[in-house]
Amino acid sequence: MDRVRGWNGYCGFYMSNQRLGRFLGGLVLGSVVGTVVGLLVAPRSGKETRQLLKKSAEALPELAEDLSTNVQIQANRLSGSALRNWDETLIRLKEAVSAGLEASQQQQTLYHSEAQNPLPESSKTTGER
Repeated sequence: MDRVRGWNGYCGFYMSNQRLGRFLGGLVLGSVVGTVVGLLVAPRSGKETRQLLKKSAEALPELAEDLSTNVQIQANRLSGSALRNWDETLIRLKEAVSAGLEASQQQQTLYHSEAQNPLPESSKTTGER
């Protein structure tokens, strides 16, 4: 874990999943709109067009269910990724706190050893010149 990733790395991942969901939703919506418009301008009789629209309308619940399933899959992927990222962040935080505590203890040890063994007056430096 030498490389530290910033917030933008995680945000970028989130945005890519969000874009994929938007793309798939747009694809489904575009297909439905394209089908309806195509049926309305097709050279068929009114009765044939109405029958075709009725069949298309009957297929909409299945289409909506497929879209819902797809959105749920994307949400689960995002959730799993967020949990992994959270776990990685907690590990890095624990490592940073541990390193900070170790550095603090080293500084305290150094301070106490200097306080117990002061330098002789001749070796001390003063700020005056």
